[in-house]
Amino acid sequence: MLHPITFSIPEQKVLASITQVKTKILSDLIPGKLDTYIYNNENDYYNEYKTSYFATTMKKDGWDCMRHYEIISNGCLPYFPNIEQCPYHTMYLCPKQLFLDSNSLYQKFIFKKINHLSEFDIIEYNILLAKIIKYTIDNLTTNKIAKYILEKSKFEHVSKILYLSGNIHPDYLRCLTLHGFKENFGKMCHDYPKVPHIYKTNYINYNKLYGKGITYTNLLDSTLHDDNLDNTIEQDIERKYYDIIIYGSYHRGMPYYDLVTKIYKPSEIILLCGEDIHCCNYQQFLDKGHTVFVRELN
Repeated sequence: MLHPITFSIPEQKVLASITQVKTKILSDLIPGKLDTYIYNNENDYYNEYKTSYFATTMKKDGWDCMRHYEIISNGCLPYFPNIEQCPYHTMYLCPKQLFLDSNSLYQKFIFKKINHLSEFDIIEYNILLAKIIKYTIDNLTTNKIAKYILEKSKFEHVSKILYLSGNIHPDYLRCLTLHGFKENFGKMCHDYPKVPHIYKTNYINYNKLYGKGITYTNLLDSTLHDDNLDNTIEQDIERKYYDIIIYGSYHRGMPYYDLVTKIYKPSEIILLCGEDIHCCNYQQFLDKGHTVFVRELN
């Protein structure tokens, strides 16, 4: 009942085709080097990857990082130093062998200037890029991660889901996984409290959000949240209106947990952990019979 999980990316963010001309072997944007963080909007940030053959990504506080998915989705290959040291169950759903292949290809390209790449070099690059993009679409989009959670939890045929959060501050795993459930279930997956920044609106300053709101905000039509259900949360839990309950982060609050555990079977309660570094005791939840998904799982 303990399973690995990763971040994910909305399928709408994954390029259908590569049209930009690549002007550099390696992106100038380097993780942790703050003077390279020059992009204030999603389009400019994405374009940096679209015009680069490779972009550096790496372990920071955690191995899993939104940057991996953003690089790939914009038609760029990741250069990921030390990926071979990643624990087996961390980034478990990611194509680690393809990352290693990408590292090897980068080492080949780095000794050449961009105007000296051969036709065979470009073909080799495009073949690997196509493989890693296909893998991402097949396995790492938000809707695929939502389906993965239901499959592992043995709830492939549910119709109504309550997705609970302790707060509404940005949390990549909570926000993007919620987007996946919304794509699959629409308003029949009810987020409470409403996570406002994943909905399309003109009333949020996205530049004040973590990562300037890039990739995980302004995604869903506001009609996909039924405001009326906000007013009947306790009553709906008591009458078991929802088939299952998902806590988007058990670190960041578990509202109504005492009530939920009185009404729902332990196996009908799913818990997510998206923390970079944590000393959480997920065993306590496993002992209670809940299904638990942990991102940085060693």
